[in-house]
Amino acid sequence: MNKIILSLVVAASVTAVQLPLTTAAFAAGVGAEEKAKRPTQLVGPSVGKKVGAAFELYSADDIPGALQVLLDIEAKKDYDKAYVNRFIAIMYATMGKKEEEAIKYLELAIKPDILNEGDHGEAIKLLADLQMQTQKYRGALENYKAWMDFTGKSDGETWVKIANAHYSLKELDKVIAPADKAIAAFGDKQSQNPYILKLTSYYERKMFKEAVKVLETTVQLFPDTKTYWVQLGQFYTLVEDYDKALATLDLAYKQGYLEKESEIKVLVSLYAQKAIPYKSATLLEKHIAAGTVKRDDKNLTILANSWHAAQHIDKAAKYYGELAKMTNEAKHYSKQGMLLKQDEQFKSSIVALNKALELGIENKGQIYMSIAESHFYLEQYKQAHNAIQKAMDDPKTKKAARGWAGFIKDTAKRKKVSI
Repeated sequence: MNKIILSLVVAASVTAVQLPLTTAAFAAGVGAEEKAKRPTQLVGPSVGKKVGAAFELYSADDIPGALQVLLDIEAKKDYDKAYVNRFIAIMYATMGKKEEEAIKYLELAIKPDILNEGDHGEAIKLLADLQMQTQKYRGALENYKAWMDFTGKSDGETWVKIANAHYSLKELDKVIAPADKAIAAFGDKQSQNPYILKLTSYYERKMFKEAVKVLETTVQLFPDTKTYWVQLGQFYTLVEDYDKALATLDLAYKQGYLEKESEIKVLVSLYAQKAIPYKSATLLEKHIAAGTVKRDDKNLTILANSWHAAQHIDKAAKYYGELAKMTNEAKHYSKQGMLLKQDEQFKSSIVALNKALELGIENKGQIYMSIAESHFYLEQYKQAHNAIQKAMDDPKTKKAARGWAGFIKDTAKRKKVSI
């Protein structure tokens, strides 16, 4: 289960920067629709001509050429400087692996607070996105807030980025509020990202009940995402709600969502825990046969125990026999022999029990008692008598063996068999 969040990557990573470039914006220096309080400005004719040339190179995918033209511009007016700096920043951001340079020029563009309304807002948001990409999370948080304050806008993706910044800063308690705002902003077009961030925050703070509530929502909103079904079932076990855990994982299994060995084994364990050993055994047997679950000693032990609990003694004995051959351990031969005796397969029982003795089983008295019983029911009274004599050598079984010894003698005498 520790691995349950270790097997879960937060999907709310920073999205790729959307570069706000339009022909009209570069040609005229005009951003989005302006607020009345901020007058629209245009770059000077000389700067505008060079910007136009740069934009033509950019449109032809010659970004290095466009960048060089922009870097050579010697703007004098504050607005022209800010505008050109913003354009340079966008070129660096477009080139990739030049985020630090892009950030530097964006900060120069934003600082005088003189760009047209749309350009200024886009510059702030681009700066925040680049700061997220370069792990400057504090700066990103400040600039996402600045963007919302300046534009009066907010959207689900931005709130996700804010939540992700807090997560990256290990401020787990501060993840929830922006994630909830993201959920509200997305409305009917829900994204999984804020839910993943909330789940991760609660899980890492060991707030499992809150995590369960998140997952109960996600399985309703995203029913085709199998991960949520599996996680919900596993989280129910963490809060010890085993009935819901079983119901959830059983439904997930029927939908084909349980694929990993660990997932199958959780369901197997829950069936056993809720005293449904037959389902536990059949499920595990199916997936061991299919190769989904490893055919190792641990899983065969669970399988044998499940069949035993389900009172399918022959199958339990079969798997203990396989386990015994796999491990060559006396305890498994002993268990196999006892179950074979219970299933009245006396000849096979004797073979398994003798193998347990050969391998040095500790409770020899009990083993000899069982061997004696098996020989007795096969009417092999001499062998039964020999075995019961050895059982009498063990203080733990001496009293019971003595009673059996008399019974064996009397029966042999009655059957006129010499022992």
